[in-house]
Amino acid sequence: MIPKRYQQMHADYPEVMQAYETFAQSTRQAGPLTAREAALVKLAISLGAGLEGAAHSHCRKALEAGCEADDLRHVALLAAPTIGFPTMMRAKSWVEDVVAKQESQNG
Repeated sequence: MIPKRYQQMHADYPEVMQAYETFAQSTRQAGPLTAREAALVKLAISLGAGLEGAAHSHCRKALEAGCEADDLRHVALLAAPTIGFPTMMRAKSWVEDVVAKQESQNG
């Protein structure tokens, strides 16, 4: 599901959003990582940067790219030695937000 704020940006600034999405696509295609690998990297960056909205988005995208919930949890756990245990716990809670929502939608 595309967040309402993102949809509103498209409505308000279509040229900016087209440029942004083209840029994002170009970066994905610039290297050898698979879609799954790139999704996990983007999730890790979002978690490490403390970006809750981006983390939620990249969790959803990682699941769409074929990752499992345990893959996302592992990314969060791997962050602990670098960003600290309390920060990792916050990041993991963002992963769990998306996983719980997906599980409730899938029954």
